[in-house]
Amino acid sequence: MPTLHLSLVLATFFLPSALLRCSFINLYYRKKCSYTVWPGMLSGAGTPPISPTGFVLEPGEPTSISVPTSWSGRIWGRTLCTQDPFGKLSCLTGDCGSSTLECSGGGAIPPASLAEFTLNGAGGLDFYDVSIVDGYNLLMMIFPSGRTRGNYTSAGCAADLNGDCPVELKVVDGSEGVACKSACDVFEDSPYYCSGAYATLNTCRPRSYSQFFKTVCPTAYSYAYDDGTNTFT
Repeated sequence: MPTLHLSLVLATFFLPSALLRCSFINLYYRKKCSYTVWPGMLSGAGTPPISPTGFVLEPGEPTSISVPTSWSGRIWGRTLCTQDPFGKLSCLTGDCGSSTLECSGGGAIPPASLAEFTLNGAGGLDFYDVSIVDGYNLLMMIFPSGRTRGNYTSAGCAADLNGDCPVELKVVDGSEGVACKSACDVFEDSPYYCSGAYATLNTCRPRSYSQFFKTVCPTAYSYAYDDGTNTFT
């Protein structure tokens, strides 16, 4: 099972008349990864799009992508991707619906583990988290480096949930679990959606399925209002 490690490396360059801070997100895999993953990237609303929005990451291969100083957006991994004779790309998990390597503004179709960033946000801090609110498909960790301010630590989910996923949430390829759906995508029930009467911090509480995610991945978002312990700066 591969692990997607995302490092947020911040470098500062002093120019004669300005201070330019350039931010880099480094994506790399452990050498133990045995198969290819196709990462996708989506910029947040009001944030300039970046390129590429999708690429191939081979086992053990590091990749660096430069993003604007105040970029916000999300990154995820597509798995079990194939191309048909006409070049149309489709992925069993994390597909963005573009049918190509580039996601071009398309987001991850759940279930997918998401790395989320808001750089140069409130107070000049860089916010980051790993969310499995929309489900899980890959182990994913963020390791920040180069800064000393804020709640500064690694975050994410370093456990393989696909094998132990509750059967009613499990996505399978043959007999093998390849992803784990969010309960709100499976059960059309307001408590899981955190909608209607449950759309507040006081009423949207962790339930059995989100507690399963939370127990195994304590530093990842597991439900909509799980901000207190899972947003890092």
